[in-house]
Amino acid sequence: MAESRKPELFELSNGTITVKLTNLGATITSLLVPNAKGDLADVVLGFDSLDTYLDGNSAYIGCIVGRVANRIKEGKFKLNGVEYSLPINNPISNSLHGGNKGFNKVLWQVTEHKTGQIPSITFKYHSKDGEEGYPGDVTITATYSLPSSTSLKLDMEAVPHSKPTPISLAQHTYWNLAGHNSVMFSITHSNMGFLKLPLLMRLQSPLVK
Repeated sequence: MAESRKPELFELSNGTITVKLTNLGATITSLLVPNAKGDLADVVLGFDSLDTYLDGNSAYIGCIVGRVANRIKEGKFKLNGVEYSLPINNPISNSLHGGNKGFNKVLWQVTEHKTGQIPSITFKYHSKDGEEGYPGDVTITATYSLPSSTSLKLDMEAVPHSKPTPISLAQHTYWNLAGHNSVMFSITHSNMGFLKLPLLMRLQSPLVK
C-alpha cells in the first residue's frame, strides 16, 4: 500500500468486535465489544477526533511507544562502551517513551490491510540512526488482528539494520471494561482531570537504568 503522509483512521471488524486505529502512532482509538447484555461498549480510552491526537496525546493513549518504553534515568545509557544522550522529556530528568518524538508521534506506513475471516492491519515504521539520540536504523512492524470473535491480537517486531540498539516496545492502551458511559460521572465531577490520574501513578514507577 502507498505510504500515507497524513493521519488516517482504519477499521477492523469480524461481526462481533470492531477496532478503530490510526497510522499516527499505530494507535487504537476505539474497541467495541459486546457486554453481558449483548450491547456494544467501547472498552478503551480514546479521543473523539484525530486532531486531539495531533495536539500531542501527552498521556500516550492507545499508541505504541518506543524505542524504549518507560523511563531512562537522566536520558543516558551505555552500549558497547559508547555513552548515548537522549532528550529529557519527563520530570526528575528522565527520557520517557522514546523522547520528544517517539513512535507515538510519527506516521506509520500501512503495508497490509486485510478483511475476511481474520481481519488484520500491519503498520511499519523505519527509525533512522540517531533518531531521538538512539543508535542504528531499526524497522518496526506492528500487526493488529481479530483471530476470533473474542480476541484482539498484536504482534510487534523490531529489526535492527546497522548497529546494536536498545528496544523495548509497549502498547499503551488504557482499558475501561465497563465502557465509556461508566466514567461520565467521574469526568464531570472529579476535581482532578480524568486523564491525570494514570500519569501521576506512572511517575511512581521505577526508573530504567
